[in-house]
Amino acid sequence: MIVFLLRRLFLLGTVLLGLSIFAFALGYLFPGDPLQNFSGLRYIESTQRDLLISEYRLDQSYLAQYLAFLERIIAGNWGLSFASQQPLLQEIWQVLPATLELTAYALLLSFVLGVPFGILAAIKPQGVFGKTISGLALIGYSLPIFWWALLLIMFFCIGLGWFPSGGRIGVLYEIPNVTGFIMLDIMYADVSYRQAAFNDALTHLILPTFVLATYPTTVMIRFVRDAMLEVWDQNYIKTAKAKGLNRLQVLYRHGLRNALLPVIRQIGLQFSALITLAMLTEVIFSWPGIGRWLIDSIYQRNFPAIQSGLMIISTLVITVNMLTEILHTLFNPLARKS
Repeated sequence: MIVFLLRRLFLLGTVLLGLSIFAFALGYLFPGDPLQNFSGLRYIESTQRDLLISEYRLDQSYLAQYLAFLERIIAGNWGLSFASQQPLLQEIWQVLPATLELTAYALLLSFVLGVPFGILAAIKPQGVFGKTISGLALIGYSLPIFWWALLLIMFFCIGLGWFPSGGRIGVLYEIPNVTGFIMLDIMYADVSYRQAAFNDALTHLILPTFVLATYPTTVMIRFVRDAMLEVWDQNYIKTAKAKGLNRLQVLYRHGLRNALLPVIRQIGLQFSALITLAMLTEVIFSWPGIGRWLIDSIYQRNFPAIQSGLMIISTLVITVNMLTEILHTLFNPLARKS
């Protein structure tokens, strides 16, 4: 197991190294002056240019420039944003918690809904109920997320007026930004309207969470259904049935535990898909997350922000996938053996 962990950590370091090389190369691949792309300064005076060239080692070899780039990344000096002229790392920490919060709730919802419905679809796969669940999962899997989001906005926001169509919380509530996670900040806030603010933030959260959770929920349903059907045909399940255990006992004691082991790895894969889908969801619902911030940066040709957004999102996705694979190996004896 120790060898496996060391191999995974080495693989993680190798992938992150390749990511850093690609991010460094973007400074030259983007249009414009490489010095401006690395520093984020829109206007550089002649006297300042010589100092920056020396600091960024642009007068040296590419290897020296890359090592200087790594030093700046580790030190937290990621440059400035073309749009706001603010430190990029500071802007990222302001918008990243909103995306993580939305993604976490969507992933939790997909797990809560996907696993039970997947199990129900596998109990009688040829029955009406099983076919209905599989059909709905196929429809949800095929829905374009932008069309699905706009359809729900038209029905629930404009038509019924149940939910707000965008934003994270109403403008009437001022909540101090402590953690960046709006629900936690409301709980920690020492204000008289805490309950009203919590209810308002919840109404803002429900619709984008449901939209974002649609795709991973359908994938989870199909994945759990297939895993349950595969486990249900194993010999130890037939032996448990022969011993006189009823369907519920066989399902809980033997089927469910073995079928849900691959779900741990699936959570990491769905997290990667959620980060990508969150970009569209945040734009449609005006959710102030890193996805909307990154798309705005693309429209603004904010090359330093694009470079930084690429690094932080890719690092997050790679790390989560690696952690879920390690957890899957820890809980699965067959994976440890192989």
